[in-house]
Amino acid sequence: MAARSRSTRSSSQGEPPFENSLARLEAIVEELESGELDLESSLARFEEGVALSRRCAGQLAEARQRIDVLVEENGEAVERPFESGADEGEPGEAD
Repeated sequence: MAARSRSTRSSSQGEPPFENSLARLEAIVEELESGELDLESSLARFEEGVALSRRCAGQLAEARQRIDVLVEENGEAVERPFESGADEGEPGEAD
């Protein structure tokens, strides 16, 4: 599946794929929530998590700019930029 293989690639050289960054971010959250880390380790994980969060947000913004939706107008397929009907809030937030 070409779309899937493309989505796992990094958008910038040297930057891990989005899915890897997200998985690491989820692992960091679990570590922090466990309460088993000392203060220094917690701060280090938090800093890493913030960096990963920013990287993921940047990768999502870049992907969003690349999305084109094919729409049929007057019997012809037309490419138009992606326009989300959702608010620009945090992903996964319900209205």
